[in-house]
Amino acid sequence: MVADERYCIDILDQISAVTRALQSVSLELLDDHLSHCVAEAAAAGGDEAEDKLAEASAAIGRLLRS
Repeated sequence: MVADERYCIDILDQISAVTRALQSVSLELLDDHLSHCVAEAAAAGGDEAEDKLAEASAAIGRLLRS
Protein backbone atom coordinates (compact mmCIF):
# COMPACT_ATOMS: atom_id res chain seq x y z
CA MET A 1 0.00 0.00 0.00
CA VAL A 2 2.87 2.35 0.75
CA ALA A 3 4.57 1.53 -2.53
CA ASP A 4 1.26 2.16 -4.29
CA GLU A 5 1.04 5.54 -2.50
CA ARG A 6 -2.34 4.73 -0.99
CA TYR A 7 -4.06 7.23 1.30
CA CYS A 8 -2.32 7.37 4.70
CA ILE A 9 -5.47 6.71 6.71
CA ASP A 10 -6.21 3.59 4.64
CA ILE A 11 -2.72 2.29 5.44
CA LEU A 12 -3.15 3.05 9.15
CA ASP A 13 -6.52 1.26 9.12
CA GLN A 14 -4.86 -1.83 7.63
CA ILE A 15 -2.05 -1.71 10.20
CA SER A 16 -4.63 -1.50 12.97
CA ALA A 17 -6.56 -4.48 11.58
CA VAL A 18 -3.41 -6.59 11.29
CA THR A 19 -2.35 -5.63 14.81
CA ARG A 20 -5.73 -6.72 16.23
CA ALA A 21 -5.57 -9.99 14.29
CA LEU A 22 -2.07 -10.75 15.61
CA GLN A 23 -3.15 -9.94 19.17
CA SER A 24 -6.07 -12.33 18.80
CA VAL A 25 -3.79 -15.12 17.57
CA SER A 26 -1.36 -14.38 20.41
CA LEU A 27 -4.11 -14.70 23.01
CA GLU A 28 -5.30 -17.99 21.53
CA LEU A 29 -1.75 -19.38 21.55
CA LEU A 30 -1.23 -18.23 25.12
CA ASP A 31 -4.50 -19.83 26.22
CA ASP A 32 -3.52 -23.09 24.54
CA HIS A 33 -0.06 -22.97 26.11
CA LEU A 34 -1.51 -22.36 29.57
CA SER A 35 -4.16 -25.05 29.32
CA HIS A 36 -1.78 -27.70 28.01
CA CYS A 37 1.93 -27.11 28.51
CA VAL A 38 1.77 -25.14 31.74
CA ALA A 39 -1.04 -27.24 33.24
CA GLU A 40 0.84 -30.48 32.52
CA ALA A 41 4.07 -29.11 33.97
CA ALA A 42 2.25 -27.81 37.05
CA ALA A 43 0.66 -31.22 37.60
CA ALA A 44 4.09 -32.88 37.35
CA GLY A 45 5.62 -30.33 39.71
CA GLY A 46 9.29 -29.66 40.23
CA ASP A 47 11.62 -27.37 38.34
CA GLU A 48 9.78 -27.79 35.05
CA ALA A 49 6.60 -26.40 36.62
CA GLU A 50 8.43 -23.36 37.93
CA ASP A 51 10.13 -22.84 34.55
CA LYS A 52 6.85 -23.08 32.62
CA LEU A 53 5.11 -20.67 35.00
CA ALA A 54 7.96 -18.17 34.73
CA GLU A 55 7.97 -18.54 30.94
CA ALA A 56 4.21 -17.95 30.76
CA SER A 57 4.45 -14.95 33.06
CA ALA A 58 7.18 -13.42 30.88
CA ALA A 59 5.11 -14.05 27.74
CA ILE A 60 2.08 -12.32 29.32
CA GLY A 61 4.29 -9.37 30.24
CA ARG A 62 5.55 -9.09 26.67
CA LEU A 63 2.00 -9.19 25.33
CA LEU A 64 0.91 -6.44 27.71
CA ARG A 65 3.81 -4.23 26.67
CA SER A 66 3.17 -4.67 22.96
